[in-house]
Amino acid sequence: MDTTAQKVWNQAHQQANSGRRNVTIDPITRLEGHGKIEIFLNGQGNVDRAYLQIPELRGFEVFCQGRPSEDMPQLTSRICGVCPTAHHMAATKALDNLYGVECHPAGRKIRELVYNAFMLEDHALHVYILGGPDFIVGPDAPKELRNVVGVIGKVGLDVGKRVISMRRRIREVINYAGGKVIHPVMGLPGGVAKGISASELPKLKEIAKDGLEFAKFTLQVFHDIVLKNDAYVKLITSSAFTHKTHYMGLVDKNNKVNFYDGDIRVVDCEGKEQSRFPVQKYLENISEHVEPWSYIKFPFLKKVGWKGFEEGVSSGVYAVAPMARLNAADGMATPEAQKAYEEYFKVLGGKPVHHTLANHWARVVEMLQAAERMVELVNDPEIISGEFRNIPIKTPKIGIGVVEAPRGTLIHHYETDEKGLIRKVNLIVSTTNNSARIAMSVDKAARHLIKEGKVNDGLLNMVEMAFRAYDPCFGCATHTLPGEMPLVVSLRSLDGGLIRELRR
Repeated sequence: MDTTAQKVWNQAHQQANSGRRNVTIDPITRLEGHGKIEIFLNGQGNVDRAYLQIPELRGFEVFCQGRPSEDMPQLTSRICGVCPTAHHMAATKALDNLYGVECHPAGRKIRELVYNAFMLEDHALHVYILGGPDFIVGPDAPKELRNVVGVIGKVGLDVGKRVISMRRRIREVINYAGGKVIHPVMGLPGGVAKGISASELPKLKEIAKDGLEFAKFTLQVFHDIVLKNDAYVKLITSSAFTHKTHYMGLVDKNNKVNFYDGDIRVVDCEGKEQSRFPVQKYLENISEHVEPWSYIKFPFLKKVGWKGFEEGVSSGVYAVAPMARLNAADGMATPEAQKAYEEYFKVLGGKPVHHTLANHWARVVEMLQAAERMVELVNDPEIISGEFRNIPIKTPKIGIGVVEAPRGTLIHHYETDEKGLIRKVNLIVSTTNNSARIAMSVDKAARHLIKEGKVNDGLLNMVEMAFRAYDPCFGCATHTLPGEMPLVVSLRSLDGGLIRELRR
């Protein structure tokens, strides 16, 4: 436990209970999982500190112990109903590594097809439904309109139907090749459970082609609604939503963005490469810090060290997710996405981009790459090969896998006995990787937006926009290796003094 953080937390409570105000946003909205924001104001009505608290816990790392390792792609996909495909794929790749087997080339292409379909439809979910209402409807619009209904009211029923229809069709690709939409069953060590039939290929090609047109359409929508609105551009580039940190993402051998595979690359806040490593060396590069006010851990770059919730080259805080992926890479791997990538950095002042709300634009750029990659894969003759799996023959021991989830770098680490029964699990999920920067973003937004005690629903929604830009999945992010939920109950007097503290 960080004693400094504990003192700050206690002081904030004392101030709140001694005539000074505190503002609570509970629950926070348009995200996966549960959370609340506590904002503590000083005597002048300005923000002393704002905390993003995550009160839930999921103990997958413990109740997976003793299970056959081949169950992990199905078990871990149950962590979240929004991003099950990401967990399924990271688990499957961890099994490849665990059993020392290389995925069959055709099996890899089928995996990639499913995964890029997932990236496309999941990004569309956030652009139009979770994050989109803040721009399409407006950040200070009535809260009853900041949702999909309000979005449809703004863009029109035909556009709304197109979004819903296209997401449904893209998910048909996942359903067919992955076995199920919500919790895929395709992944096996060395390949996939079934191949793609030549008779289904025309349908898949049509969906991929339409998916690319949909991604282009979404980029145009973003241009028309967000980039042509000077107030929105000023908000995106404002200091309230800006942090200079390190950035992390998967890159291929040419340092281009890759969602499915590659090395983990880290650049500093000036864009210089800080490290590049295979996921099997993640423990040499990433460590985790804990705070007493959240069940989420705070990863940091081990070689830099934990310096607190601070910005700059000397701080070990880093970011993942779309903006970070674009910062960490030298470009996109497909032509249309590359054009959008170049425009993105040109408009925002060059690399790296530090504006948290720019995640929304970066997400649309990534939609283009996901769609283009789908088109490439369905037109690759090998994808309908009759062979799609290499059978593992090595005794399992340790397996580590990684993918780029829509929300950022996702790592699965398993250790087993000689029979392949799970002995240890460690998951560093995307939102956990982002947790320190998200906490900083909420605090900074609150400090800039709330002045002299003036608080309204629109301002509080703009504070929420600071975490919402990351598209967080807090259900995935909370974990504990002992398998117990730590609990602290503090009994305080009216003046904020601590009477008694009970701990589990």
